[in-house]
Amino acid sequence: MRLVVKHVTRYAYAHPIAHMVQQLRLTPQSGPGQTVVSWKIAADGYGSAAHYVDAYGNVVDLVSHRQALDAIEIAVEGIVETEERSGIFGDPPCPAPDLVFLRQTPLTRANAAIRRLGTLAAQDDPIAGFHELMHAIRDKVGYQTGVTEVHTSATEALAAGMGVCQDHAHIFIGAARSIGVPARYVSGYMLLADAQDSEAHHAWAEVKLPGLGWVGFDVSNGMCPTDRYIRLTTGLDARSAAPIRGVRGGGGPDETMRVDVSVLQDAQQVQQ
Repeated sequence: MRLVVKHVTRYAYAHPIAHMVQQLRLTPQSGPGQTVVSWKIAADGYGSAAHYVDAYGNVVDLVSHRQALDAIEIAVEGIVETEERSGIFGDPPCPAPDLVFLRQTPLTRANAAIRRLGTLAAQDDPIAGFHELMHAIRDKVGYQTGVTEVHTSATEALAAGMGVCQDHAHIFIGAARSIGVPARYVSGYMLLADAQDSEAHHAWAEVKLPGLGWVGFDVSNGMCPTDRYIRLTTGLDARSAAPIRGVRGGGGPDETMRVDVSVLQDAQQVQQ
């Protein structure tokens, strides 16, 4: 499937900022299940950005602003060809060893309730076990925006019984790590059904399984990723895989952010 992505993030400040440094993890890579046909990022300061690959294999653009600005816009546009792989990403090289993905973070740390969920996946058939875990989390934590925020932990979301894709992924990851299975957070885009608004970024989890490599589970949608998904970043949790992170000086205490995302199937492909 050929998917077209348009993604614009706008920040506005009550007073001009004095300086800002942003890490942009907004460049998907070609690999199992996807081929990047074209991709372009437009942002203030992008022409002089530094570029590197982080510890999890994500492409990072380091953008800095030293002029007075009261608004910043980051625009992404691209085309990605995707392939149906039943959620199996496989085992392409990653700078971080598998043992790193056993490390719990403040956002994924398991309590007794999450460890009990983890036992559902501890089966002779790991695929069946992790499907059971995925559906159990979906039953316990209904999808609801506005209840949690970026700093909400897996234990807090489970206790609240509501959350979004970030929370679902954190609970799943915490449960998998609690039974000794490497797990990681994946952020990306998803083509939704007709008339549904795209999320700013969708998120799901992957676990490392013998003989298969990394396999994805999207708790929010109760399925493994398909050719309707585009991988963007990976990390230990939403913080390390965040597509945009930054620090600033000035601008006042209030920051307003607006995100517009469109993910569509290529019109020419649909007509064929």
